[in-house]
Amino acid sequence: MSHITKKRKLDKNVQDNLYFDSYSDVTIHEEMIADTVRTNTYRTGILRNSSSIQGKVVLDVGAGTGVLSIFCAQAGARKVYAVEASSIADQAVKIVKHNKMEDIIDVIKGTLETIDLPEQVDVIVSEWMGYALLHESMLNSVLFARDKWLKAGGLILPSKAELYIAPINDLVVEDRLSFWSTVKDQYDVDMSCMSDFARKCIMSNDITVNLVTVEDVLSHPSKFAELDLYSVTAEQLKSVKGAFKCECFGSSAVNALCVWFTVTFPGGEEKPLVLSTSPFKQETHWKQAVLYLDEPVDVRQDTTVVGEVNMYPSEDSSRHICIHVDYTIGELKKQSKTFSIPDGYSGEAQQ
Repeated sequence: MSHITKKRKLDKNVQDNLYFDSYSDVTIHEEMIADTVRTNTYRTGILRNSSSIQGKVVLDVGAGTGVLSIFCAQAGARKVYAVEASSIADQAVKIVKHNKMEDIIDVIKGTLETIDLPEQVDVIVSEWMGYALLHESMLNSVLFARDKWLKAGGLILPSKAELYIAPINDLVVEDRLSFWSTVKDQYDVDMSCMSDFARKCIMSNDITVNLVTVEDVLSHPSKFAELDLYSVTAEQLKSVKGAFKCECFGSSAVNALCVWFTVTFPGGEEKPLVLSTSPFKQETHWKQAVLYLDEPVDVRQDTTVVGEVNMYPSEDSSRHICIHVDYTIGELKKQSKTFSIPDGYSGEAQQ
């Protein structure tokens, strides 16, 4: 009689506690504040919408250290409710007082779903994005806030998110896979039989969060999903999917697919402002999500890579994301692979 052990699904309260505890340490906040692309884009996006913020009430969902709340106060908000569930809220209170904004900003320690506000709000601001956009993201809380607290015609910053995919050739992985064939020349011990094992370990089902260089990208990106924060529902977040088609630039070997995202701030009187995590843009702490294929596939100029991506919450933890990809490269038969981020890998979703 065989016994199959299944990973225990974490109780939602346990999931939430683990998530919020990860934001209680200074390191993650240092990393996010130091991400100048992220923080400056939020600052600019808020200030560009100052005409919609001046004299208005703002809700900051997952306020962290309170920096976005302070930006909103600087943009002229009458009142800002900074809601933060982790113990970093205690530091946010000190930062708000240190900047002499305690009359404008109220830091509320608690989860968005359980706190109460004294009034409806005109604006919601949140830095809710995680790795691959949705891993450990706070988007469900933003949607809850929208439906419960945002006035009709209110403003959401940012207001739109988009997901992109492209085939890549990760040269570092190629070097790692060929490494075992070089050991004999170095030490006179033949370890080439490790290659298959190394391939299984490296080309695994893990979503690898890594910086991808422009030189590694083999095609223009293909957008496969778009989320309008004014209309998307929590039910729709249970399956964010779409088709993609890419045409390769030239001769190479595809050994992975790369996923990244953008979010867009309405521009007020100027053009919309985009925060991009693309490998073609300046580096951010989100980097890119790399999905390794089981085997590299040779491609030539205009070889097509087509398929469908489906992103959905893990059965083990609703805050963790899974990515299922069906893909066809050139004339080869369709392949499928499902990826997830390993346990213990913390995503970023607050400042």
